[in-house]
Amino acid sequence: MPDQPEFSPALAKGLVGSILNGGDATQINDLQRAVIANSRLHIPLLIGHDVIHGYRTIFPIPLAIASSWDPQMAELSAHVAAREARATGIRWTFAPMVDIARDPRWGRIAEGAGEDPVLGSAMAAGYVRGFQGANVSANDSLLACAKHYAAYGAAEEDATTTPPRSPSERCARSISLRFARRSTPAWHRSCPRSNR
Repeated sequence: MPDQPEFSPALAKGLVGSILNGGDATQINDLQRAVIANSRLHIPLLIGHDVIHGYRTIFPIPLAIASSWDPQMAELSAHVAAREARATGIRWTFAPMVDIARDPRWGRIAEGAGEDPVLGSAMAAGYVRGFQGANVSANDSLLACAKHYAAYGAAEEDATTTPPRSPSERCARSISLRFARRSTPAWHRSCPRSNR
């Protein structure tokens, strides 16, 4: 957090490269000016925030928007959130949540589009288009970052399994990885690629 006593000395030494989920617009602008003015390479901080279902304007959770089967609604809500967040200095969001959720006990289920891979990939693409727009460096865009990728939410648990067991290979390939393949082109600007 920018208001922690150890933060300023770490910033002055060049040990801080990002601020995640912290700081208001005034703090972020002051920090950016200080970093750019006092660092050797003048590289600004990367400011990221969980902008999941709105920033100032709050929209229904992604699971609720997915129930509309309308990716344009996801795109519109993400664009409004991106514009509001970018105005406060945020450049990167930890959204959309792109895993397929089949167990309602999983705490992240509300951040995604539910259990259908076709719907999930369409909604994920809509969110990314809304956050990033045609030009991710525009003043009304955020860099989207897909999170909880491929079978993270597929662990199964019951009274006899501790810890939860991983999904079967068949489940992983036919659901999670199928979804990932359909969704990946939408966020190619923000997800690191694995070795090929």
